[in-house]
Amino acid sequence: MDLFRRKVPDTETRSSGTGYTAAIMAAREAYISGASGLAELTATAQTCVSLWEGGLSLADVTGTDLLTPSRLARTARSLALRGEAVWLIDDMGLIPASDWEVSTRNGEPRAYRLSIPDAGGGATRTALAAEVLHFRASVDVSTPWAGSAPLSRARLTAGMLNALELALGEVYDNAPLGSQVVPFPESPETDLETLARRFRGSRGRVLLRESVNVTAAGGPAPVQDWAPRNLTPDLSGAMTKESLDAARNGILAAFGVLPGMLSPSVTRPMVREAQRHLAQWALQPLAALIAEEASTKLGAEVALDTMRPLQAFDAGGRARALSTIVGALAAAKEAGVDPAQALKLVDWQE
Repeated sequence: MDLFRRKVPDTETRSSGTGYTAAIMAAREAYISGASGLAELTATAQTCVSLWEGGLSLADVTGTDLLTPSRLARTARSLALRGEAVWLIDDMGLIPASDWEVSTRNGEPRAYRLSIPDAGGGATRTALAAEVLHFRASVDVSTPWAGSAPLSRARLTAGMLNALELALGEVYDNAPLGSQVVPFPESPETDLETLARRFRGSRGRVLLRESVNVTAAGGPAPVQDWAPRNLTPDLSGAMTKESLDAARNGILAAFGVLPGMLSPSVTRPMVREAQRHLAQWALQPLAALIAEEASTKLGAEVALDTMRPLQAFDAGGRARALSTIVGALAAAKEAGVDPAQALKLVDWQE
């Protein structure tokens, strides 16, 4: 009768911490912490992300009603932090995907397995490539189906900024900033250790310790030994300010933001030039990539313009040029020259 009985194995199998579940959890943690896991949550990075969100949300969209300002803002944030953004084309509009797996053929996406976020728990849906808007930035030739975030391309700068912030945080947390101590002679080693531990974290106070003059070891203590000593560490030799500014400027440049825009001595012309640079060399190329993907998948000619809404053009230069042209046409008319011929002459000279 043993032939019909189910045999129970003697060994018990348990899930291992290095199995598939652990790998998925590690991948999810890496996704949440960012591509580099270091500087995604610094103020410099969030300033650049906010500039991307605001610039793309104000873009003029023609050819479709699906790319609303809120969706463009979320797309910009995903492009800034992850380098890519995925939207599912549905009868309800565009549905964002929090995570996805892609199947490719000849380097081009063929099908997607999307994780759709929901308040009551996410759902997984499978869609063809034609049903998905996949926006990618800074695509590498070895992985043409995936984008890369600016911080993942500037890991050295992000790592240096993170190390400096951690070091400065420890200094401001533990160093006795603004504290002073009055030395005193003839103390046991245990008392000195206790005194040193009490100095930690004591900021802005004068730490006084009473003592008496002694005649041991050659006479009383000199009077100048009782002068107070400052305990604030000198960080100027470590060039922390210069290193912090260099790391911050590197992150700003990686996002396409001119470092002079956040300088304390910035002027209005510099702010205007920085805004124009951000719109021309960072946001408008992203808008062109978004418009290309939307035109391919939505079946209509889609165009995005970030220059006009952000006013990223030299308004003063255009006004001066127009005033010069109007004055030249008036002078040509007074001299008996045909204005149309004058304009043709100007165009020919240009």
